[in-house]
Amino acid sequence: MTLCPIAIVAGCRKCPAVAVCPLKGVIGDYRKPEETPTQQQADAATRDEPRAK
Repeated sequence: MTLCPIAIVAGCRKCPAVAVCPLKGVIGDYRKPEETPTQQQADAATRDEPRAK
């Protein structure tokens, strides 16, 4: 749940204090880039899975 007023209005990535904010992942909406896979990475992961016959 987003509790930070800046994160509610603009999002953590647009906040000027995102680099020094210790609670951006707790009260804000910030996610590390490696936590959110891109569509290309998700497609590659599904292609690499063995298919059941």
